[in-house]
Amino acid sequence: MNIQMVDLKSQYQKIQNEIDKAVLSAIRNAAYINGPEVKSFQKDLEQYTGVAHVVPCANGTDALQIALMALDLQPGDEVIVPAFTYVASAEVIGLLRLTPVMVDVDYDTFNISVKNVEKGLSSKTKAIIPVHLFGQSCDMTSIMDFAKSNDLYVIEDNAQAMGAYYQFSDRSRKQTGTVGHVGCTSFFPTKNLACYGDGGAMMSNDETLAQKLRMIASHGQSVKYHHEMLGCNSRLDTLQAAVLRVKLKYLDEYSSARYRAAQNYNELLKDVNDIVLPYEAPYSSHVYHQYTVKINDVEKRDSLKSFLRENGIPSMIYYPLPMNEQKAFQNITRKGEDLTVSEKLAKSVLSLPMHTELTVDEQIFIADKIKQFFKAK
Repeated sequence: MNIQMVDLKSQYQKIQNEIDKAVLSAIRNAAYINGPEVKSFQKDLEQYTGVAHVVPCANGTDALQIALMALDLQPGDEVIVPAFTYVASAEVIGLLRLTPVMVDVDYDTFNISVKNVEKGLSSKTKAIIPVHLFGQSCDMTSIMDFAKSNDLYVIEDNAQAMGAYYQFSDRSRKQTGTVGHVGCTSFFPTKNLACYGDGGAMMSNDETLAQKLRMIASHGQSVKYHHEMLGCNSRLDTLQAAVLRVKLKYLDEYSSARYRAAQNYNELLKDVNDIVLPYEAPYSSHVYHQYTVKINDVEKRDSLKSFLRENGIPSMIYYPLPMNEQKAFQNITRKGEDLTVSEKLAKSVLSLPMHTELTVDEQIFIADKIKQFFKAK
């Protein structure tokens, strides 16, 4: 079997005619920067998510940085961020000479909760970046209530959860990325909604804030050559917007395919007592950007990874070090609390192949090899 961690080629082949037509049309129009496809995708994504304003940009990291820039924070102000996350969530804080405050995550969900955030709060705290890790939402009601009580901004990192929704206590729902003051996402090729290069977007229901995001992403201007503030140059490429317009139509289908694959894994691996299967929070749907298990005996995690590789099965460790242990953050970070869970997760997590084209036969083979490994041990 030619098992892949992510099968982008097969996914493309299913919609090849639509993609090729869209890209060729964009090339023929010759509007390569901020072409009509960008504006159309912006409107399409606003309609899909129900958010008032989408601001496309060059990538997900830019989205996070621009969002922080729009809040007028000052050097030394603190931003609470999970210790167990991808580097971009914390990196942008340091780049702006703000202080990342690393807080722990919940063992079950991989996400921060209010109890984590409370331990990181200080008089210098100005914002929270909840990361919807691996495809499901943080508990946004409690986070937003806490933020309101403490006059804090909330920037959602939604790079891994596009298409997921958060369910409120009254059973109403909102797309992840549309609950906080700003939602940020990435369209990196392996994301659930992905282009064929780099791309990103910011989302907000605040018109004033959205206008500021647009200006910062365009050299601080709202009128060409009239620069009202310092900004940057962060644009979603027209060709990538053309791709995204096509793939957005399939996002719900892709989410369903990932969810079915996750349930197949759950069934196939339910009797393997050596691992902990993913947890689904009652307040969130799950779009399974990653299918991440935890190995009970952390000493066996790397051996399992090697065994799978020897049998033609890729796997990944997201993430091998919590952010507080990364060299780049040693001199700029404040730890909000003991980070025991994040440190334990870094030693125990393993992500199995997960994508829209994953077959049941491939999953059976993967599960059989996992069972074989633990039976031999």
